[in-house]
Amino acid sequence: MRDQIDDVLERAVKDGDFSGVCLVTRGRDTVYHRAFGLAHRGFAIPNTVATRFDIASVTKLFTATAIMQLIEQERLALDTAVMPFLERGDTAISDAVTVFQLLTHTSGIADDADEEAGESYEALFVDKPNYAIRETIDFLPQFAWKEPVFAPGAGVRYNNCAFVLLGLMIEKESGMSYREYVKEHIFRRAGMHGAEFCAMDGTSPDLAEHYKRVTRDDGTMEWRKNIYSYPPIGSPDGGATVTALDLDTFIRAVLAGKLLGEDATALLRRPHVLVRDGADHRFMNGFGFEYRVAPDDRIISIEKEGQNAGVAANFAHYPDRDMTFVMLANQDCDVWAIVREIEPLLLAG
Repeated sequence: MRDQIDDVLERAVKDGDFSGVCLVTRGRDTVYHRAFGLAHRGFAIPNTVATRFDIASVTKLFTATAIMQLIEQERLALDTAVMPFLERGDTAISDAVTVFQLLTHTSGIADDADEEAGESYEALFVDKPNYAIRETIDFLPQFAWKEPVFAPGAGVRYNNCAFVLLGLMIEKESGMSYREYVKEHIFRRAGMHGAEFCAMDGTSPDLAEHYKRVTRDDGTMEWRKNIYSYPPIGSPDGGATVTALDLDTFIRAVLAGKLLGEDATALLRRPHVLVRDGADHRFMNGFGFEYRVAPDDRIISIEKEGQNAGVAANFAHYPDRDMTFVMLANQDCDVWAIVREIEPLLLAG
């Protein structure tokens, strides 16, 4: 299997489409763990298995876990009305929106950049510097006064800013910044030793730079740093920086009940809302996590993906096999095409 995975990834590197790391674990055993490409193109510094990568929306899993910790402590509830809790009655967001709806992408609130409607996230920062968005509250003007897409609970639509609101709830109830809460109650408790919220404008060891593909006027291509593409430091909806091994450590901590008690863990690790039916399985949303579910209700995979300019991340855990598969890239890359080649190798037999 290792040789077959090598063949797929080395071909992707040769084609210029992959720079990053791939990790496969089964139980306590590491099946495959190898880094490719450059963490810094200017100085030709290679990626290693200890390199930290921006994981974009995979960060939402930490936000969901933090919310479930507060729910377990009875400081919040799944049916808590979000905007009354935040004491913000001056927005376009309905007072009927609940924590459950934010967690499952069923709130109907407007997103700052509605990607399903073709809006570009980078376009948000044409007239406003991305470096002006550093704290969770800074995101609010970008979406809170936009008209909702549908009534709370009336549909399912992926939404980044739902997790911004969850982050604000974490901050209000805990008295800590979102990042400090997650570092103390998620990263440290789980043993995620490489996990951090590294800032683009800071100096952080073992951190990959991330590169977006740009086409020049003459049709040729170049790589540029993504430092002007989105806010400079991670937030509740995306941007944490971790190693591939940190993600395996995280999911195993969740499943083992290290971050939550039995009842809260059971809620966090199961699907709650149908997204769509596939040919041979259902796609469902949980609390941050996404699921492929077999016709017999067996969970095929627990997943989350993330993508930003210069960032591509795919994370999956297969409960039946106790297997984790992580692909992280630090440049524009269709890691999902790579995943589609490698996953059958992992699940064969």
